[in-house]
Amino acid sequence: MAGVQSQPDDDGYSESQNQSDPYLNSFSMHVTSAENTSKSGRKKGKSHRKTRSGREGKMSARDVDIESVANDFLTLFSLSGFDTIRRADGDKESVRYILMIYSLLRRRITQIEDSKDATRGVTRRPDLRAGTILMNKGVRTNVTKRVGAVPGVEVGDIFFFRMELCLVGLHAPSMAGIDYMSLKISLDEEPVAVSIVSSGSYEDNVEDGDFLIYSGQGGVLRRDKNVMDQKLERGNLALEKSLYRGNEVRVIRGMKDEANQSGKVYVYDGLYKIQESWTEKGKSGCNVFKYKLIRAAGQPDAFTLWKSIQQWKQGTTSRVGVILPDLTSGAESLPVSLVNDVDHEKGPAYFTYLPSLKYSKPTDSQQPSLSCTCRGGCQPGDLNCPCIQKNGGALPYTSLGVLLSYKSLIYECGPSCLCPPNCRNRISQAGLKVRLEVFRTKDKGWGLRSWDPIRAGAFICEYGGEVIDKSTEKEFGSESEDYIFDATRTFEPLEIMPGNSDDSQKIPFPLVISAKNDGNVSRFMNHSCTPKVYWQPVLREESYLHIAFFAISHIPPMQELTYDYGTVRSGKAEPRRKICRCESPKCRGYFY
Repeated sequence: MAGVQSQPDDDGYSESQNQSDPYLNSFSMHVTSAENTSKSGRKKGKSHRKTRSGREGKMSARDVDIESVANDFLTLFSLSGFDTIRRADGDKESVRYILMIYSLLRRRITQIEDSKDATRGVTRRPDLRAGTILMNKGVRTNVTKRVGAVPGVEVGDIFFFRMELCLVGLHAPSMAGIDYMSLKISLDEEPVAVSIVSSGSYEDNVEDGDFLIYSGQGGVLRRDKNVMDQKLERGNLALEKSLYRGNEVRVIRGMKDEANQSGKVYVYDGLYKIQESWTEKGKSGCNVFKYKLIRAAGQPDAFTLWKSIQQWKQGTTSRVGVILPDLTSGAESLPVSLVNDVDHEKGPAYFTYLPSLKYSKPTDSQQPSLSCTCRGGCQPGDLNCPCIQKNGGALPYTSLGVLLSYKSLIYECGPSCLCPPNCRNRISQAGLKVRLEVFRTKDKGWGLRSWDPIRAGAFICEYGGEVIDKSTEKEFGSESEDYIFDATRTFEPLEIMPGNSDDSQKIPFPLVISAKNDGNVSRFMNHSCTPKVYWQPVLREESYLHIAFFAISHIPPMQELTYDYGTVRSGKAEPRRKICRCESPKCRGYFY
């Protein structure tokens, strides 16, 4: 397909690797039959399932497993509401729901693939596999191609996979950088551009906060890498027509993913118009089409915010309102800024920064402790590892620290295990992985947000503080209620844990944490009835329970991190109710 970028893409795979990828070959502007989504080397268009004559073709166990898992998985979700109307024209809830299903299915497929031996010549792409399955089953929204804004997608929204753009109707091609549609002009039809993805792979692309100089597609033959003049056809012709029609074009910018050096984060930067076009000689000596796009005024900051954050990190510009550059005083691996650009408050009440939990004594456990001997780190598929056995036969995390699936209890390696500190099963013990900021909110006191994008399922932080006896909680007084984490409360079941709502409240023993005098960044996370973060109990060996926070969905930079504080179980003394200011459509009006 012309115009495909050659730099590394999603999860460390470069798009040049995709030439033989079976899932990608079955998917271009429109998804072909699901029968074309099996192993590489298969001729396009031929099915290896049951033929018309009734003979059984070849189908690997790997395909059977994934298909059955996907079918079982999708039964856990309420997809009946996705009728023809919602598929054609979505809304914010539809987009959120589709992306959540995709994320969970992709992670589930990742977990299955991780447990199997690698097959020579076969590239594992759970992102493409999950996307193709959902597209073929009609689990998508905004199918109607359109010029302008896409319902339910907001400027500044982020995506970690090109397939996510396809599923929500923001940009249909899974590889090509230009998406276009035909418009009928009098008796004729002509193409117009509807969206472009600028990921910096083409030569001489110039990016600025208010304009973009975009190189046309084509001019490179994928197989032999020969270059030639670009032609005024397909996407290039559509951009040229859009210049004269003056229609708006959606711009998605691909940014380097700092958490995954070979991956990208795609930022929806809003609507642009093409101001001019020209042809110039590229570095190869061949003609390249150039298009200058100007951003429409009055839109929220997106790409410009990313550029500002880069400058803060590099120290070339200063963050406005910084009170302390690092309130942890070096206790964390990354600094945490304290910022107030709202009022004259100089900071929160004094507390001692404690990165983790402080137990006065180990909690008694009924189970014997089983430690691993994985000196090189716990490896996927090693069923002899007792830590993997405790997690149901699979590691709970990806190599990037993303939680693969909801579990009522995560078992991490503990102090007695022989694996190194960077073991993949010690994610919550490795400290902060994103640059956080404690900031002054307008009406909720202090809050927490991130300078970095956070992908769905990623570990954010653990709840630091002092473990207290539940019976002595009242001794801390009403002032400390803001800094109490109570795992014995009742929590609304989250959609990210379908079929596990009962398990979500099961922990091995009661855990109450006070962060009033000793705590970490988690003490600044505010409540929301529609949270961006959820917590999971993590057991390190059998006596030390911790609370780890993970992202429910992708979280763009500078959005407040919140979780549901829960409600008190019936029959227990009810603490003071507080007015909720989360402004969520599902707001209960109060929290504890």
